Amino acid sequence: MAASKKAVLGPLVGAVDQGTSSTRFLVFNSKTAELLSHHQVEIKQEFPREGWVEQDPKEILHSVYECIEKTCEKLGQLNIDISNIKAIGVSNQRETTVVWDKLTGEPLYNAVAAPVSPGPSDPAAVVSSGSSVPAAGASSVWLDLRTQSTVESLSKRIPGNNNFVKSKTGLPLSTYFSAVKLRWLLDNVRKVQKAVEEDRALFGTIDSWLIWSLTGGASGGVHCTDVTNASRTMLFNIHSLEWDKELCEFFEIPMKILPNVRSSSEIYGLMKAGALEGVPISGCLGDQSAALVGQMCFQDGQAKNTYGTGCFLLCNTGRKCVFSEHGLLTTVAYKLGRDKPVYYALEGSVAIAGAVIRWLRDNLGIIKTSEEIEKLAKEVGTSYGCYFVPAFSGLYAPYWEPSARGIICGLTQFTNKCHIAFAALEAVCFQTREILDAMNRDCGIPLSHLQVDGGMTNNKILMQLQADILYIPVVKPSMPETTALGAAMAAGAAEGVGVWSLEPEDLSAVTMERFEPQINAEESEIRYSTWKKAVMKSMGWVTTQSSESGDPSIFCSLPLGFFIVSSMVMLIGARYLSGMP
Repeated sequence: MAASKKAVLGPLVGAVDQGTSSTRFLVFNSKTAELLSHHQVEIKQEFPREGWVEQDPKEILHSVYECIEKTCEKLGQLNIDISNIKAIGVSNQRETTVVWDKLTGEPLYNAVAAPVSPGPSDPAAVVSSGSSVPAAGASSVWLDLRTQSTVESLSKRIPGNNNFVKSKTGLPLSTYFSAVKLRWLLDNVRKVQKAVEEDRALFGTIDSWLIWSLTGGASGGVHCTDVTNASRTMLFNIHSLEWDKELCEFFEIPMKILPNVRSSSEIYGLMKAGALEGVPISGCLGDQSAALVGQMCFQDGQAKNTYGTGCFLLCNTGRKCVFSEHGLLTTVAYKLGRDKPVYYALEGSVAIAGAVIRWLRDNLGIIKTSEEIEKLAKEVGTSYGCYFVPAFSGLYAPYWEPSARGIICGLTQFTNKCHIAFAALEAVCFQTREILDAMNRDCGIPLSHLQVDGGMTNNKILMQLQADILYIPVVKPSMPETTALGAAMAAGAAEGVGVWSLEPEDLSAVTMERFEPQINAEESEIRYSTWKKAVMKSMGWVTTQSSESGDPSIFCSLPLGFFIVSSMVMLIGARYLSGMP
């Protein structure tokens, strides 16, 4: 026991991992990358209307403090001195939008941006300026769809041959990103409008809200973000690495409310309260960039896929921006120091991954726990021709098709819940294959293997299916906390901290589990081509006009109305002619 205590002494680094469903604080040994202790707190999501997803920024902040305190208590029980914690990094859900009052420190509205809602969402669920809104203190998460009409009106102002938004930001104009969420808040929430007019409002993604609050809040808090989070707002020029005046004018966003943009690894400020008061916050990365760093994908062409509520596949493209011709996003991967170069990545996102398992559990009730799906899938070992396209909120990369909706097809009388469970796992893998194919076409160099992380990677059937469908090896690190590890690495490596070396020769070797393809290439291609046929059938289910009208009447469609009325007349006539009572 004494030896183990000595083994963990030395510089430690903490990491806040703030996600859509939970907040965690983890502490690592900077010399070995060993995880020493952690604590997790679940976060509520609010669904005030169909298609809306919000969270309470104050609840998120309180959860961070709670996780830090509880982790420090656990370290004390392990006889580890918390004074050894030399820095803190922050990793966060991206795109989620918060606006708060800089004088009071109070959020002016819920945070707008969260994961997938438990049921199907209507992309046209939008409120007008006069509509009632929830109480202050929520956040709109990344699949919140209230901004669909905002996007449509903005898109009409972009010339067809000059998409300056995408050329400057690497992003398509979409409900997904922060600028349109912020525009919605400015258009619809009077408290936000008034605070902007009175120069009291500050905007930020979750990292900005946390760093500002943890470093003092209304009493001198540091209002900043890093390049990775800034690059997801649609207001940031990824070439000049600055807020873009033309973009801010296009979205009509006042630049005075935006945070200062910093690198991903530097001292932003010091903790001003709690067990770690005085410890520098010196690392900040959006969650997917943090996972890329934590997986040590520092070379051009290295890629990782994180399996969570959704899937996020990032490929490091080095110091050059690669613009996709196949529906992927160009984003900032990281900038690990003020004077260090910026690295870029191609990114593809699968909106529904772990969320489809939750849907099978909560909506269909065919499993009681998420872990049961592996057992069900194992019973049959095949989908028996059943394909599941979980486009509950439309299709994201590489299609970006908001009109799509989920379908299960290829059903026969033989199909049972085990086949549907297997098809759900396959759906996650097929969606990943589509993104990987697009990346290979954009980069010109096919990946030799895929590095994976995230909660779903504990499912061995899923990992084997992924290797079979990609037809390349899938490699999983034995230490699964790569997102938090990436934030800790950035914090520990910051100038003025210097307890974590990012030199290749100093990086700790990581034990990996490897999954090799176990089917032949022809079978893999047949299954994939059938999946693509199913995807085509999922498109075109929703039209903005019909969903926005809010008129449930079947007669809102004139041809359908004529069909139903004429059918009724024919039925009555037939009954009359046949002498039926």
